Amino acid sequence: MSESKKFELIVVGSGPGGYVAAIRASQLGLKTAIVEQEKLGGVCVNRGCIPSKALLHSAALYERIKAAGKFGIVAGEPSYDWQKVVKHSRQSSERTMRGVKFLLKKNAVEVFEGHAVLQGEGRVRVEGGNETTLNAGNILLALGARPRMLPGVTADGEKVITSREALLLQQRPASVVIVGGGAIGMEFAYLLSAFGTEVTVVELLDQLLPHEDHELAEELSMIYKKRSVRILTSTAVQAVDTGGEGVTVTVRAIDTESVENIVAEKVLLSVGVTGNIEHTGLAEAGVETDRGFIRVDSSFCTSAGNIRAIGDCTGGVLLAHAASSEGIFAVEAIAGRTPQAVTHEQIPSCVYCKPQVASVGLTEREAQKRGLDYSVGRFPFRPLGKAVASGAQEGFVKVIAAKGGNLLGVHIIGEEATEMIPEAALAARLNLDVAALASTVHPHPTFSEALGEAALDSLGRALHL
Repeated sequence: MSESKKFELIVVGSGPGGYVAAIRASQLGLKTAIVEQEKLGGVCVNRGCIPSKALLHSAALYERIKAAGKFGIVAGEPSYDWQKVVKHSRQSSERTMRGVKFLLKKNAVEVFEGHAVLQGEGRVRVEGGNETTLNAGNILLALGARPRMLPGVTADGEKVITSREALLLQQRPASVVIVGGGAIGMEFAYLLSAFGTEVTVVELLDQLLPHEDHELAEELSMIYKKRSVRILTSTAVQAVDTGGEGVTVTVRAIDTESVENIVAEKVLLSVGVTGNIEHTGLAEAGVETDRGFIRVDSSFCTSAGNIRAIGDCTGGVLLAHAASSEGIFAVEAIAGRTPQAVTHEQIPSCVYCKPQVASVGLTEREAQKRGLDYSVGRFPFRPLGKAVASGAQEGFVKVIAAKGGNLLGVHIIGEEATEMIPEAALAARLNLDVAALASTVHPHPTFSEALGEAALDSLGRALHL
């Protein structure tokens, strides 16, 4: 039997964009509902950020124990139980999901389980179980995204997999070809190689991590090659044959046109995402889409007046924290406030491979394309006391500053890079002069000293170079 319920805001999707938006809306006094067809927390909590970081932590811990003898610790020859490694990641997801559920309940957000279909005029039909119709003056779509497929290649979940299946592997593959050298690809390359898998990464563009600064990408490529990870950039996948015992991937080098067949146990596709926009009634509700994503303006409004969309389903900055920021902006605007927008250049990017990669602002190539007059400061981790003491000397910090002094970008590759980048993100958010970053007192001994030194170097005043 169908029932109808009235709200002021309906949020469709409970990932980091959706659940944060719903909580903020409730704090602002809006009667709010959230609809989720799978598990609360969305892809990030259940099939993305959280379980992958748990796996990566296990890999880093395993490597650290193997290297313990260098620091005078006698631990014997370590081993691992792959199924327990995966179990830990699933437990991490479950605990985080329960935390999301608690927060929604605490903030009086009503949760509806099922598939949401827009019906126009503020109505949302929730399908599955007891069909329910919800009504609201405003709707916020946080539909998320899913892995994109290569043309002519189908993920069968066995030989050809995506990140979703990779997180649940009950046995570690002996060999894998990772198609796509972006964040997901490089994190899995580190994870699997750390446990002994033979890894080949194939990237169509001319560098790993295509959205990151080219110097960081070159450094990461060099480090991975030392780890015996094979890196093939400027290389296209021509075919994937699953007919044999394993998988044969035919690749072509773009520069030389040479063709090679690579045989592996599995292929992991990590070539981007497409929005979860099918079967949601978007067209019927007047919501326009473009190449697999929902079209939005700078305030996240769609072509339908009372419907906004945030996060991965819009094809913008494909990061969980970006979706959360967008969700807060959207609901504050709905509540009649005047939130301050966060630009793409103020949103930090983090890759949790080893060494970690983190950045905010413009890359050097982007600064060149804009015709900006800029200076570059660099500082390696190698001479830092903290890096020497902990045996983590790989990587460097790169700071890009406009000639007038404004901070344009900060790029870090190395230990704890993802924990260091918020300082640079704050500086970018406040539009600080690079001199402010350079004059900030960085405690000694820390890895963060490299950030201060790189800022000084951009001004021609580095103290330890």
